[in-house]
Amino acid sequence: MKSSYQFAKVAREKPVMLYSCRAVFLAFSMAALLAVVLATPGTSSAQVAASGEQGGFSIHAGATGSGYQVQYGQQQLVGIAAVVDVDTRRRLGIEAEGRWLMYNNPTQMQITTYMAGPRYHVSFGKFQVYGKGLVGTGQMTFPYDYAKGTYLAFAPGGGVDYEWKRRISVRVVDFEYQIWPQFTYGSMSSAGVSAGILYRFF
Repeated sequence: MKSSYQFAKVAREKPVMLYSCRAVFLAFSMAALLAVVLATPGTSSAQVAASGEQGGFSIHAGATGSGYQVQYGQQQLVGIAAVVDVDTRRRLGIEAEGRWLMYNNPTQMQITTYMAGPRYHVSFGKFQVYGKGLVGTGQMTFPYDYAKGTYLAFAPGGGVDYEWKRRISVRVVDFEYQIWPQFTYGSMSSAGVSAGILYRFF
């Protein structure tokens, strides 16, 4: 039989989880819609566009290692992430990522995020500089497995990629500042950096 504390905890988390699920569904729906639009051939024109303005898109996917400073408990967590970028040649795109922070952690606290949102990129030779704004869910396992919660999360950020090979890029640095406005103990933030490898499929 559940205690009154457990019932109160579940009641408190239900609306947060509802809003978080809606945010994730909206973000990934936008990503799917953008992918469909980008995959649809544009109408032909008698005038040839400049190479930098032609249509088309690219898809990169890969993995990164991450280190984060978490405000709750002032924890420094290390983990891994999976990333998918869908970019147009007109500098607009969308990014989706899943991140699992679970290492370097004596208290057994774990944080998992699933996020997606728009990104804007500019290329300088083999370097690409980008900014992004993501939204999704953050799932926390509190220290010593005391409790678990799912929350709405936002993450502005940006970074630099380097085209190492024809289809392989190095994510030199990626920075995110995560905001969890509906966290149990008040708004919580965390900041982290990541680096890794991406493979271009298209």
